[in-house]
Parts: sequence; C-alpha cells; structure tokens
Amino acid sequence: QVQLVESGGGLVQPGGSLRLSCAASGSGSSSYTMAWYRQAPGQQREWVATITSTDITNYQHSVKGRFTISRDNARNTVYLQMNNLKPEDTAVYYCNTVSYGRSYWGKGTLVTVSS
Repeated sequence: QVQLVESGGGLVQPGGSLRLSCAASGSGSSSYTMAWYRQAPGQQREWVATITSTDITNYQHSVKGRFTISRDNARNTVYLQMNNLKPEDTAVYYCNTVSYGRSYWGKGTLVTVSS
C-alpha cells in the first residue's frame, strides 16, 4: 500500500515559478519510479514527467527545459520544479507510482497560471 500527498500548488503569474512536492509513504516507496501528471479543465489527464529509482528522468515535450523532476529518498519525496510557467500549465497536478502492478494516485494540487 502506497499513499501519495501532493502540495505546493497555487496561483502564479505567467513567467513565475512553483515547486510541487509529493510525499510518499509505504514500504519501499523510495525505490519506485515516480511520475507527475496533470489535468487541465475539460481535458484528459496527461503525463508530465517521470523519475526512476536511479534518477533517470523524462519529460513531456511541452515542459522540457522549464520543469525539473527530482527526488529525495531520505524524505520519500518527489519534487516538480516548474519555471517560466505559462497559462496553459494551469491544471491539477497529480503524483503517481506503480507498485506490484497497482497504480497509486494522490488527490492532486491545483496550479493556476494567470495575471
């Protein structure tokens, strides 16, 4: 069983930055591949970034160069540093992992990019 809790969302102006956190609990959670997804209003949920247990990262094309995913295994926490935010980044951001074939999701944190 894995629990994921996101935090760090909020309202930010275009060009601004936010750092999201995802605190994971559960046995062995520091060894899992972790991912961030987002869901904009009226849109399907989409993948944003992934980090493996060996810190290999991958990004959706639209956020590459602006977002950075990282992890702190001592704190069982995954981060998403988001820079140069754009209005189209507005969405609820979710943390995800898969353990023993089961997918786990947090409840999400809302990011609003608006002037």
